[in-house]
Amino acid sequence: MPLGTLDRTPPPFFKQGPSALSKLMVFSAVALFLMVADMRFSITVPVRSALATVLYPMQWLVMQPVRAAGEAGTYFTSLHKAQASENAALVKLATQSEHALQVEQLRLENQRLRELLAMRERILAPSIGAQVLYDAADPFSRRVVIDRGQTHGVVAGSPVIDDNGVLGQVTRVYPLMSEVTLLIDSDYAIPVLNVRTGVRSVAFGRTGPSGEDLELRYTLANADIEQGDLLTTTGVDGVFPPGLPVARVKDVGERAESSFNRISCTPLARVHGALHVLVLTPVGLNLPPSPMLPKPGASTPITTDGVKR
Repeated sequence: MPLGTLDRTPPPFFKQGPSALSKLMVFSAVALFLMVADMRFSITVPVRSALATVLYPMQWLVMQPVRAAGEAGTYFTSLHKAQASENAALVKLATQSEHALQVEQLRLENQRLRELLAMRERILAPSIGAQVLYDAADPFSRRVVIDRGQTHGVVAGSPVIDDNGVLGQVTRVYPLMSEVTLLIDSDYAIPVLNVRTGVRSVAFGRTGPSGEDLELRYTLANADIEQGDLLTTTGVDGVFPPGLPVARVKDVGERAESSFNRISCTPLARVHGALHVLVLTPVGLNLPPSPMLPKPGASTPITTDGVKR
């Protein structure tokens, strides 16, 4: 084909359209027109409403991950704060519970001290306030150690009471502390008086598998003693003042092989929890000397007939 017959027009993809500047001016004018028309006549409100309605599901779907992430962050933050608040509340509750227990313990201790002071006012014998330190190390005896000794005026044989009654008796004295044998010790015995009948007897400490209490021995089967009878100190032993509560009769049983009853008594004092006690001066130390006994070193005058006067 001869060269002169070829089409000299450029291919379509090389054709040049409007220039970029002209496009900018046209689109700017259209945008300005639309803004003025929308401001004056609100012609784009229906279009915006339609577009918003059509695009709302897409917006909601796109916002769900963002909202879920925000809610998850809020949940974990709230959970952490709740756990921290719970831990702080538990610590505060434990502290308040401890304080409440201490207050209750102090209230009970004050009540027992008031009862002990009230009993002290009813007792004429001199007394010394003491506190139980610990139980004695001997596992085969029932003894406690108190914080008063020779320097405080405690002597061996002194009765020891709490706010409920007789607790025991001082059996060993040290300079700054003393050892008290409790009523329930198996080697201890105390004279008692049945308040209802006025009959005297002796209560012995008893420790065994069945428990720790007192036992009235050598009581005849026909003796007038009933369950619930109150036993107090007699006041004639030269140690305990009269009328101190000792025990209450718990059980009265018969022995098939003996003519004596088996009588169990419950001590009224707290033999397993006493804290504050009173140490009394033995009654015998306050008694005047017997007039029937001559004073040491005194001689008996002899009459002229050789008879002593």
